[in-house]
Amino acid sequence: MRALLGIALPWKGRSLVALFGVWVAFTALCTNIALIAATGRFIAAAAIGTTVALPLSLGIFGLALPILRYLERLFAHDVSFRALTEVRVWLFCRLASGGAGGLGFRRPGTVLGRLVTDVDALNTLYPRALLPTAGGVLLVPVVLLVIGQDSWIAASIVVGCLVLAGLVVLLAGFHTARDATDSTAQAIASLRKTTCNALSGLREIKVSGAEGMMLALVQAQETRMFRTERDFAARRALIRAVPFLAAQGALLAALLIHGANVAQAIVAIFVTIAAFEAITVMPRAGMLAGHAVASVAGLVDVATTQSCAPDPPSPAILPKATALSFDHVRFRWSAGHSLVFEDVSLQVPSMGRVAVLGPSGAGKSTLAALALKVASPESGWIRLGGTDIANLRAADVYKKMAYLSHSTHLFGDTIRNNLRLARRDADDAEIWEALEAVRVAPFVRSLPDGLDTWIGEHGIQIFGAQAMRVLLARTLLNFAPILILDEPCAGLDLVAEREFFDILCDVLGNRSLLLLGQHLVGTERLDRVWRLQGGRLMSAAG
Repeated sequence: MRALLGIALPWKGRSLVALFGVWVAFTALCTNIALIAATGRFIAAAAIGTTVALPLSLGIFGLALPILRYLERLFAHDVSFRALTEVRVWLFCRLASGGAGGLGFRRPGTVLGRLVTDVDALNTLYPRALLPTAGGVLLVPVVLLVIGQDSWIAASIVVGCLVLAGLVVLLAGFHTARDATDSTAQAIASLRKTTCNALSGLREIKVSGAEGMMLALVQAQETRMFRTERDFAARRALIRAVPFLAAQGALLAALLIHGANVAQAIVAIFVTIAAFEAITVMPRAGMLAGHAVASVAGLVDVATTQSCAPDPPSPAILPKATALSFDHVRFRWSAGHSLVFEDVSLQVPSMGRVAVLGPSGAGKSTLAALALKVASPESGWIRLGGTDIANLRAADVYKKMAYLSHSTHLFGDTIRNNLRLARRDADDAEIWEALEAVRVAPFVRSLPDGLDTWIGEHGIQIFGAQAMRVLLARTLLNFAPILILDEPCAGLDLVAEREFFDILCDVLGNRSLLLLGQHLVGTERLDRVWRLQGGRLMSAAG
């Protein structure tokens, strides 16, 4: 249960309301039992020929039950929706605080899965898992007391069947769903990976005549996924059969023990049916809890994994100097992976303009991650103004650096709001000044709504080159003295790329620049160009 405990913090503000919801649910169950018991006694009296007046309790319980059921659902959904809002905000804040790169240094598919699928798994945890479980546990002594008024033997047997149908199937459903969630997720991931590989390499597959082989691989992964789901469905059906069989056993015991007393038998049967009606949801509750725990385990792992270098307990004062240097840096992403850098030293002097070139996978983005404290070197030092950034707070480091890559995000919002992400207090005059600097102001003025133009998700409403200039304007609004650009022109044509770098060099001013790219385009006006290969830096001039 460590996974649920790990995410309990964002829910603590709703704990009192959640406990009140449990009390309402329990009260509704007790009212239902009382209503059924009173009805059974009235019917039993009529069955044996006794003339009795309609009990007042039937009207009271009958009126109270729908009100309590409504309040139970109202509180259950209120707690769930409010808690889910807090969990989403908590998760986003944890992800966003993972470094200056934020989500950009994480696998987007994993993050999306955590934000959507795994968080949504918590949606039914409280109303359909925790509430029924708490109600079922609290219901046991009530059933024991009601049936025990007539026969403690019958009450003990019914309660034993309730425990079997409740606790056992709850635990079985929990473990079954938890294991099935993991295995199903792995099967679906394997199917997606195989399918994506087949589609991305379709041309080579066609040329080599390997269509049949790839189709067989996809079908094998699909069969694995279907088999996993079929096995889970079979186990789920078996678990759900247990409460039904336990209920029949309890009813049979009640009939046999009270066989000579019709009135007591009718009351016991009615109460037993009502009790097992509440218990029959236990298999589903256990499975929902198991699914939620499996999902939350991954969610907590993503949210709590330290994706950035930790802040020191006693941080140093942020230096005024802006020189950035890598000194004998050795780095790998994890102990089981190969080295990215073996012995890298690089100097970006104040107001210096340095480029590091290399193919995809050479480690260029890793340089940015290290500079932004998204990761820590295995050995060596990264200094800002002569101070090791390990001794600085990440928030202070971000004041000195601005990061821009081809994957930097434009949100589905207005141009103004997208630019104000860099600096919330930026007024329109400053925004227009930044747009003028990157030569995109005429384009923005030509739009029907100017700065209020809605650009769509990923800036889909504006062209690629114009979108990158808008992003550069946002970066300039940051006022950070060091710019780190990671392949900002990937996907642009050669003309647009040259225009972007001409603009960049014109607007740098007193800023330092660390440019990470794959080729020499745009490096003509820089001070120094390095090539990154095999975990080492060498001069590009050679």
